Amino acid sequence: MATQASDPVSESEGESSKFPLVFGLDTFGDVTHDAEDRPLSHAQTIRNVVEEGVLAEQVGVDFFGIGEHHTDDFPMPAADVVLAAIAARTARIHLGSAVTVLSSDDPVRVFQRYSTLNAISNGRAEVILGRGSSIDSFPLFGYDLADYEDLFEEKVNLFAELLKGGPVTWQGKTRASLSNQNVVPHTEFGPFPAWIGVGGSPESVVRAAHYGFALMLAIIGGSPARFAPFSRLFHMALDKFGRPPLPIGVHGPGHVAETDEKARDEFWPRYLEIITSVAETRGFAIPTKESFMFEAGPRGALYVGSPETVARKIAANLPALGANRFDLKYGMGGLSHEALMRNIELYGTKVIPLVRELLASRKEVA
Repeated sequence: MATQASDPVSESEGESSKFPLVFGLDTFGDVTHDAEDRPLSHAQTIRNVVEEGVLAEQVGVDFFGIGEHHTDDFPMPAADVVLAAIAARTARIHLGSAVTVLSSDDPVRVFQRYSTLNAISNGRAEVILGRGSSIDSFPLFGYDLADYEDLFEEKVNLFAELLKGGPVTWQGKTRASLSNQNVVPHTEFGPFPAWIGVGGSPESVVRAAHYGFALMLAIIGGSPARFAPFSRLFHMALDKFGRPPLPIGVHGPGHVAETDEKARDEFWPRYLEIITSVAETRGFAIPTKESFMFEAGPRGALYVGSPETVARKIAANLPALGANRFDLKYGMGGLSHEALMRNIELYGTKVIPLVRELLASRKEVA
């Protein structure tokens, strides 16, 4: 008698159910505008991000992340400093990098900064490591893009050694070797959570499994469903390397307002401006209103709309991707601080409870 083939999507859902649901917010420190649509200073933008992180805890968000960038539009090169300011004013929310461009940084310094944040926050620090889809840091710190892959591989290897704790012995080509080196500060509660951010590279999925890092799927365009094979690959690779199951998260851009129309009206012109400005260097197509409406619809990558619209889209995509965590990349350059604060409030008080309810009812039916 023939046996029925297993359903890889169902298997992914089963793996994700082993971990609690987590809902986060990510920001790149997009420059906000005032009521007259004038850009605020970099300093005020950074102060605003601190207030946004504090509000995120107050409304029930689980994680607040800041992504490393080095441009006028995203003046956020020192996320750990800003996160430390938020840590001093919060008690529960986890804090970390939405992405740290490890390729152009030093793994020892990254470890030291986030182990320090872990101490300040009493064990609430996390780090998401990326190769860098935004490459501004490479010329800034004197790295050659020709070494893009080698830099990330070696530096992830060293970072994995640092997370183990204890003296480190390591050799490589990208930095000085270490011989029985004690790296401080030591963490109190074991290694802090570390993730690999993946935007489209199967090699990065396998790398995350090989080193025992959780997987964060950075989906910024197109159908999220096309990332489902990455979740299956991750589980297969973990099994091959003899590692236990690890969490899978989804990072997606969006904006929440009281109604679908208001969210789209606020977000679309800012989205068009930002994507147009980076299209040439990032290889993006300049969006049209039609392409934007697709991305904001049920099958696209943008989570733009009312709390119910955004919640239903998250609740549909998490099980489809075998994920237990969703981080909304909120904000877009040119939006006001007030609009971002309202986005955070609605996400925490409306979207997250509804997603939990929808996923619980789905589980009951199953």
